[in-house]
Amino acid sequence: MATQNHPTRTLSYRERASIPTTGPLASYLLQLISIKKTNLSLSADVETSAELIALAEEVGDSICILKTHCDIVTDWTDRTAKALRDIAKRKWFVIFEDRKFADIGGTVQKQYTSGHYRIANWAEITNAHILPGPAIVTALHQAADQTIAKYNTSVNTEISAEPRPKTGDDDDEDDEDEFDSTAIDSTAVESPMEVEGADERRLSIKAMDRKHSVVSISTTISTRTESISPRPEPDFHPNDAFAIDTPTQLSRLGEVPFLRSLLLLAEMSSEGHLLTPEYSQQCVDIARQNRAFVMGFIAQRSLNKEPEDNFLTMTPGCQLPPPGHVEGEKLGDGLGQQYNTPRKLIFEQGCDIIIVGRGIMKAKDRKAEAERYRVEAWKAYEERIAAKKG
Repeated sequence: MATQNHPTRTLSYRERASIPTTGPLASYLLQLISIKKTNLSLSADVETSAELIALAEEVGDSICILKTHCDIVTDWTDRTAKALRDIAKRKWFVIFEDRKFADIGGTVQKQYTSGHYRIANWAEITNAHILPGPAIVTALHQAADQTIAKYNTSVNTEISAEPRPKTGDDDDEDDEDEFDSTAIDSTAVESPMEVEGADERRLSIKAMDRKHSVVSISTTISTRTESISPRPEPDFHPNDAFAIDTPTQLSRLGEVPFLRSLLLLAEMSSEGHLLTPEYSQQCVDIARQNRAFVMGFIAQRSLNKEPEDNFLTMTPGCQLPPPGHVEGEKLGDGLGQQYNTPRKLIFEQGCDIIIVGRGIMKAKDRKAEAERYRVEAWKAYEERIAAKKG
């Protein structure tokens, strides 16, 4: 169990973003949470692309993370991924694909980067069990680095045609075959698809008279470097924070960098799960050895114990009680899932982000319900960090 007085329990999200041991994507996420004032993640367990896109539009303003299960979306395509990323950019949230990798290194690398879903291309965060051992983290980290390097490299191929001088041998050609001097040049540019299928290329070449042109091809490779360090804090004094509106702060933060991070499944919210305390401790040990890639855990409480620990804890199984329900009474779904309130998880257990699914998905007004969860979870966070002043 986490130490009750660990610094991460009373430091603000913004303060934690600047701690040296915080990875760049985690730092960005913490700043985003601080600006939007939301520590809510929605679990978008829907079965069609249309439902997923509509849901992201509907609740995007109230969340910091959208958690997906792409393999239950029956009509998933690269267009789904691109549409989701476009909404995330506009609504300011990060995408977390809840894949739960649990295989040998070579297999998880392929599951992460290729196949039908190509998760590494569009999801900033994913997660894994450590059942196969610590090599699963190394394998996913390597695959993530390769994806980032590929994204940062573009290949441009130019194809052009120039007129070939006519010779006497061409005099007997039909008129329709004679060279038209007005049709001199055609150019095609090949560029990578940044989201859907980095291996795909689009090439358009104008048909040319093969007898009267000389084709030249040139290829250039260019690279771009994404920020691999935490972005600077918004340029204002803390006392002036309330004088700057949220859109301006978000604009100063900038869009999410093309980086990837991993969560380890240290605990689960289902009754009778087999993730023992010893297993959870192994997750923590492996995370400490891979701080550059592992941003935190799926767990029911903060697992930060050592002074330099600054891992994020994202917690499923959160649900607000319906009107008239007694606070503290266990909620469940009859299928082994057990629920806790935002206050219990954020304030008492020291968790950082609550993951809510059915509590919002089954509401008549999902947008309003998402906002209700956001408010309650943020209130619990403010109560928690206020404890250091007491």
